[in-house]
Amino acid sequence: MNMKWRKRIFGKILPYAILSLIGICFLLPLLWVLIASFDSSASQALQIPKNVTLGNYLNVLTNQTNQRSFAIGLLISILQTIFVVIAAGLCAYPLSRYQMKHKKSFMYSILFMTSLPITALMVPVYQLFITIKLYDNIFGVILFLTASALPYAIWMMKNFMDAIPIELEEAAWVDGAGVLTTIRKVITPVMLPGIFTVAIYTFSGSWGNFFVPYILISTAEKYPASVMLYQFFGNHGMIAYGPLAAYSVLYATPSIMLYVISQKYMSKGFSMQGAAKG
Repeated sequence: MNMKWRKRIFGKILPYAILSLIGICFLLPLLWVLIASFDSSASQALQIPKNVTLGNYLNVLTNQTNQRSFAIGLLISILQTIFVVIAAGLCAYPLSRYQMKHKKSFMYSILFMTSLPITALMVPVYQLFITIKLYDNIFGVILFLTASALPYAIWMMKNFMDAIPIELEEAAWVDGAGVLTTIRKVITPVMLPGIFTVAIYTFSGSWGNFFVPYILISTAEKYPASVMLYQFFGNHGMIAYGPLAAYSVLYATPSIMLYVISQKYMSKGFSMQGAAKG
């Protein structure tokens, strides 16, 4: 009996207790952000608001600086996501479908580039951007973020494309479709789970990137939303906790909305892939 209870405790109860404790550690900061965003006198402690208000959200939303930074952040993230998805898809197709002499070495090179720390690249990139007149240029930031996200996106897209049966393309070729038509009408619908996975990963990485825009942009009016977070941290440790929490909730909204919207298309892509295999 004792042995049975020991197995139950160490096999089921203890792991769930540890996981629950870890979950609470992650939940409490998120709970503080949500509650403090409605508190007119929010502090760093988690507390029930004495005065529930929407003033923090109104202050953030009506501020023209915040509106401009959110628009710039969305512009950078959306354009980067589009560029990465298109370029990664076009690169992944020949890597997945064609036999090339040095394909394995090329894939290992891509995998190596995903491990390079972005901080180690910023000094030469900073000098390069000054030389080619792309410093303090939003489009230059988009180009650099696109290039830095491409290696991992290509690797992910190729793995998704490897799972698509070649018979689907052969049937389209028999009907007279070209390569680009096959990619657009046959591969893309089945690849929706992979496309949205890459899109979510790219958008989230760009939307939350503070370091690259902060280094490559010098004009405060061009800062995206990720960089403008620092405006709520005043001098001598004074922090506007309420507006900061409201800004954080609004800042997290685009990534959450993208994930929710993509669920429908990801499910459709999985169902089409299953039908194709059947």
